[in-house]
Amino acid sequence: MKRRALLAGSAGMAAAGLVPDPASAAPPTPGSTRAGWVHTWTAMPQLTEPGNLPPAPFTGTDAVLVDSTLRQTVRTSIGGKSLRVRFSNAFGTTDLPLTRAAIALPAGGRSGTSEIVPGSSRALTFGGEASVVVPAGAQIVSDPVAIPVAARSALAVTVHLATGQAGLNLTSHPGSRTTSWLADGDRVTEPDLPGATPVDHWYLLSGVEVTAPDAAGVVILGDSLTDGRGSTTNGNDRWPDQLAARWRDPRLAILNQAAGGNRVLHDGLGPNVLARFDRDVLGVSGAAWVLVFEGVNDIGTAEATEAAQRQVITALTGAYRQIVQRSHARGLRVYGATITPFGGNTGYDDPGGLRERARVAVNGVIRGGVFDAYVDFAAAVADPAAPCRLDPAFDVGDHLHLNPAGYGALAAAVPRRLF
Repeated sequence: MKRRALLAGSAGMAAAGLVPDPASAAPPTPGSTRAGWVHTWTAMPQLTEPGNLPPAPFTGTDAVLVDSTLRQTVRTSIGGKSLRVRFSNAFGTTDLPLTRAAIALPAGGRSGTSEIVPGSSRALTFGGEASVVVPAGAQIVSDPVAIPVAARSALAVTVHLATGQAGLNLTSHPGSRTTSWLADGDRVTEPDLPGATPVDHWYLLSGVEVTAPDAAGVVILGDSLTDGRGSTTNGNDRWPDQLAARWRDPRLAILNQAAGGNRVLHDGLGPNVLARFDRDVLGVSGAAWVLVFEGVNDIGTAEATEAAQRQVITALTGAYRQIVQRSHARGLRVYGATITPFGGNTGYDDPGGLRERARVAVNGVIRGGVFDAYVDFAAAVADPAAPCRLDPAFDVGDHLHLNPAGYGALAAAVPRRLF
């Protein structure tokens, strides 16, 4: 593929319709599957930190979720004629016994509700069985459920764990920005869960797939700026959500594989990008593209010395090349996004400006052809009067993360013709 610089201004071309008609574009063959299964939603699995474990009594001294019902909502990006759900025990050190599980429509189509539409619940099975044991470190995929799934709609997944999971190593995605609900006993099919305990985390879920033979997905590797810190809880206004709503393309799944604090080079909150790449990108059904928007945490957590920042620039360049090489080996196109400003942030900005110079240098690498193409997120949200800082209209207040309007600016900066 010819390398080309695609700036934030290209989004205006997309809005003006100066891109190929999706109906006449070439089919998304890279990474697609003729069997038709494509992820419509993903969440990067993580080891749950102690402060993000389910509250008492759902976490004990030596087990979690004993005789508990867990109801969670997720939001699809594309639709399909049937679905299946993935449960992850990636970070568990003991078996995860799921006693019963079901999929339903949440009341009002809302994210974060504990209510489901009466009569909409359908059992999830595993090899025809109602229960399943997920081994430590593994994931399990449910049998297909032949129900139509609408694009950009909410689904409710409810599970019951009769014996719970031994130990406290629970797999989750703490930065859900979506409310889940915990209740005692087996209440999987109940239309509502009065008295349930709300918690703003996802547990055990890692993906939902749909049958969509002509569709493909873009996997977004990111940190808190993609995970949605500063977005609205249950509002689905992270930038990938806004991108899906903006394009409304039935053939393009937008898949968020980000986590707050994630880094490219070293483990942080979750494994580093190079370590999780096989699971979070190559293991995603129907993936055809990768968009990498990571590196700010590598720069910001390295010492503010010239030697340390030079090392980060060199290491990030090498890591980006590795991501491209591994993506191309599987037929995926891979794009980079420039790192957004953090001037004025008390943790990452330094008086000597060494980290800012590293950010500019890494962005030069991203713009310089290491990826198949790039998206200029830095230009999209920078303060025109001080490009080392975020535009005040987009700054959530910490000079690092964005508000929903800022995430909208990122979504608007992605050129449609890339996909």
